[in-house]
Amino acid sequence: MLKALIFDMDGTLVHSDPVHLRAFAEILGPEGIVIDDVLFRNSIIGHTNESIFATLLPNHTVSEHEEFARQKEAAFRRLATDLKPLDGLAELLDWADDRAIRVALVTNAPILNATHMLDIIGVAQRFAVTVTIEDVVRGKPDPLPYLTALERLGIQADEAVAFEDSPSGMKAAKGAGLFSFGMLTGLTAEDMQAVGADRTIADFHDPALWEVLNDKARS
Repeated sequence: MLKALIFDMDGTLVHSDPVHLRAFAEILGPEGIVIDDVLFRNSIIGHTNESIFATLLPNHTVSEHEEFARQKEAAFRRLATDLKPLDGLAELLDWADDRAIRVALVTNAPILNATHMLDIIGVAQRFAVTVTIEDVVRGKPDPLPYLTALERLGIQADEAVAFEDSPSGMKAAKGAGLFSFGMLTGLTAEDMQAVGADRTIADFHDPALWEVLNDKARS
């Protein structure tokens, strides 16, 4: 029986990727790095900051990477002031609440970003469990963040579904054994299916979502 919905944050609860792109461009522009859509999709979406800055600034030290990451996340929070939840999110959370289905967040973002984002879109109180990059020793694509959420929820993988928008996130969710929806906020259905998405949906009004959820809620 369905007991939990587990969400990634960026690109899943909210279409925040354009703001992240602006923040990376602001911080890395002075280093001579042009952050375009292709680079953003291939080297940034779904990756940890550790991986991103090691890839884009290979000649800098780990401590310098950490400082760039701190500056980038601060820039993101400064820029992310008027984001809106993805279409249908409120209705989905109400549906879950009516059925005592718990809601969790699993993100490679830091806790400051998670708190900021959930507050801005007005859903902070809806999440029973939050797993951020500070909570785990390995971020996505490792399944550990999702396994941590399942442990905190006290449930098995077949009692939850996940929502992801990136290849690394989808690999993590599937590695943890979760039925997973691929959100099409940044990549194509083919991209998400190639990394294991069980279904792909444009937003939370998509009939494909409700077909699966209503079936699992009845099981």
